[in-house]
Amino acid sequence: MAMISLNVNGKSRTVDTDPTTPLLYVLRNDLGLHGPRFGCGLGQCGACTVVMAGESRRSCRVPVKEAADKEILTLEGLGSVAHPHPLQKAFVEEQAAQCGYCMNGMIMRAKVLLDKTPHPSVAEIKTALNNNLCRCGSHLRVIRAIQRAASAKV
Repeated sequence: MAMISLNVNGKSRTVDTDPTTPLLYVLRNDLGLHGPRFGCGLGQCGACTVVMAGESRRSCRVPVKEAADKEILTLEGLGSVAHPHPLQKAFVEEQAAQCGYCMNGMIMRAKVLLDKTPHPSVAEIKTALNNNLCRCGSHLRVIRAIQRAASAKV
């Protein structure tokens, strides 16, 4: 066990945990953040995606010691119900979610994409989301939501 300092959603947090514990477990179990979801535990589905140091990361595959002192952003840190982030607002307006389980990963990957490419093409959006799995088949609505969010950032 070790005391590990994390910067999550702009707040400094300290957890006492095994340094090899996946970041996902610490976020959900110790910090009560439920945006990142447990999907596969193998880093293949994307449901657990967070933004860490400006890059999207599969939190199920990141040992918490690797996240120490890095800026971590979860879905909860993007916006609130009262003040949603443009991506969150666009996903609602486009009704992009069906079951919603994969949406955390889709939104967090889209956040990194829009930060780096403010007006992505459809091909760039598809490439960015290529490794995020969705069983519902709402991909076209997801693409439209990301395009809508990109337009809102103008």
